[in-house]
Amino acid sequence: MNQSLEETGYKPGYYDKKRLGAAEWAEQNIKKWRSKSSQKEMKFPSDYYSVCISRQVGVGALETADLLSGILEYRVVDREILEHMAKDTRVAQNVIEIYDERYPGKMSELFSMLISEKTFVKSDYARQLVKTVSALANTDPTIFVGRGTHLILPRKTILSVRLFCSREYRVDRLAKILGITTSEAAKKLTIIDIEQHEFFKTVYHKKGSSLEEFDLVINRDHIGGALETARIIASAVEQKFGLMKK
Repeated sequence: MNQSLEETGYKPGYYDKKRLGAAEWAEQNIKKWRSKSSQKEMKFPSDYYSVCISRQVGVGALETADLLSGILEYRVVDREILEHMAKDTRVAQNVIEIYDERYPGKMSELFSMLISEKTFVKSDYARQLVKTVSALANTDPTIFVGRGTHLILPRKTILSVRLFCSREYRVDRLAKILGITTSEAAKKLTIIDIEQHEFFKTVYHKKGSSLEEFDLVINRDHIGGALETARIIASAVEQKFGLMKK
């Protein structure tokens, strides 16, 4: 299995909604954050909560996140955006600098705490990912999709959600999205699953997820609608953090 994820023709988190590219998203949001950082009234980081959605690729997490965003009025940060910002040190540094301007000294304090608590923060990539996710989580209320963000952020500030389903559900959905046979979709999904497994093994030193990591687990085989799934998550946010607190 030497085929890369990009060569499968499928991007995890993709469905038929048109989205901004990661670079364009980052550029637009950096401008917005710089504008906000000049305002006198700013919330403290503790006022922000995040939803972290961990998922099996192909389960429809991004569609659910977009619907949840409409309910909570949280922004969505997906795998592609996180990868772009974690790998492009210039972009990540801009976000961190904006955060430092708004909350002087807080990033160093937060990063020091995370390094002491999170044993996986050893590689340059892991450090960059931790800084990027932390800065994003503390600039706006956010729904994160993928890349193990629930393993980075403090549990008390997030609702950690796991979406899963049968392989058949994922294969059928991928086949419909790409317009290919279920046999072709199954082969692509195998490649994608291997890539995801290797990512968690390399970055987090984990072979798999445990139920203890999550506040809420939803089986999409039995709760198939993305809107119904989003409503359940929104209700859980209310129960954990109060009335749709932003």
